[in-house]
Amino acid sequence: MRTFLIVWLGQLVSTIGSYMTAFAMTLWAWELTGQATTLALLAFFTQLPSLLITPFAGVIVDRWNRKLLMMLGDTVAGMSTIAILLLYRTDHLQIWHLYLTGAVNGAFGQIQELSYSASISMMVPKQHYTRASGMISILHYGSTIIAPALAGVLYYAIGLMGILSIDMITFLIAISTVLFVHIPQPMNGEEHQSQELIWREIVFGFRYIFSRPSLLALLLSASLFEFSHHVGGALYSPMILARSGNDAQVFGSIAVAAGIGGVVGAMLISIWGGPKRRIHGFLLSMVGAGLSKIVFALGRMPLIWVPAQFCSSLNFPLMGSSSDAIWLSKIRPEVQGRVFATRSVMLLATSAIASLIAGPLADYIFEPAMMPGGSLARIFGGIFGTGSGAGMALLYAISSICLLIVGLGGYAFRVLRDVEIIVPDYDAAPLAIRTASQTTNN
Repeated sequence: MRTFLIVWLGQLVSTIGSYMTAFAMTLWAWELTGQATTLALLAFFTQLPSLLITPFAGVIVDRWNRKLLMMLGDTVAGMSTIAILLLYRTDHLQIWHLYLTGAVNGAFGQIQELSYSASISMMVPKQHYTRASGMISILHYGSTIIAPALAGVLYYAIGLMGILSIDMITFLIAISTVLFVHIPQPMNGEEHQSQELIWREIVFGFRYIFSRPSLLALLLSASLFEFSHHVGGALYSPMILARSGNDAQVFGSIAVAAGIGGVVGAMLISIWGGPKRRIHGFLLSMVGAGLSKIVFALGRMPLIWVPAQFCSSLNFPLMGSSSDAIWLSKIRPEVQGRVFATRSVMLLATSAIASLIAGPLADYIFEPAMMPGGSLARIFGGIFGTGSGAGMALLYAISSICLLIVGLGGYAFRVLRDVEIIVPDYDAAPLAIRTASQTTNN
């Protein structure tokens, strides 16, 4: 796992820089507009280009050098940061500039992420897939611990420009770590694919998944979870800022709690290796996340928010690593780019729709209804309070209940519950693979 660890360390540094910038830009945008819709659109305009490019990205990842694609993603992100820095320095930075750079980063970042995901099975032994996925969770959640704490202090000390400068340095470190390592490429024995029309390769992943009902069920459950999660996720920052009086320290402390919970969860997964039946880790972590987020929505102070966020984040490494391990073990390496692209399309589509509708729902329906004398304040005011942020808390609670339902509901369907039994591993005996494929197709 030496190569994986080197690349992982570079991405850790880069992700810390990116999260610092995202934290600072969230504060800047909220101070400028004070609207949940603005922050939700930041997520939407990042996800939409990713959604559009992902089908092509899967073909690109399976055909092109994955190492170069990973470096390309960091290069484009670094150039976007430079553009924002120059606009801010000259007092020309506007909200739409963030939408535009977010869209560019989303498109190329998706190619980079697919390249990285599809390379794991070539860099890491099969028995360590779950641990590798757990380390990726440590990467993201570790950054969530460090980045908000640093950004919360540096935002008032060196300003947005200083944070953007740090971000550029971290991109250079990430590119350097990838540049000097060897990342194996899969041997693609399907030579006839070079003669196929591009649209056939684009739909390959859909055909592959839709012909395997258990993988389709796994994807649909993840998509339902992502939709509900991103409705709440779009409200997370504005809800905290509204209910804390724009307190950056409170906002940062909750983000740090999320990071600590994620790192603890990821470390447990890396040491433990996850449950033998990985579907249990996938579904039960949804239940745990839903319960924790319900408590978070009911809270009105850091004393409740911080531990609830810690418990919520504790579940996501288990869910992500369990899901990734199932997909990595069931899909052949030479087609993982296209299949993983299809999975990303579904998840990005539900996430983008959730981000698009969450802001307007909060600003124009739930927030007015939860103001003193509002239509919903009479019913839910005793639970969530009234005033700024109360409507977002109610909508956040509804989305959290949906997470709980998705996790528990998964056990009602054998096609999902027994996915690891129904779908054979890609390196199983060829006869078993052919038999399973024929049975599915019939």
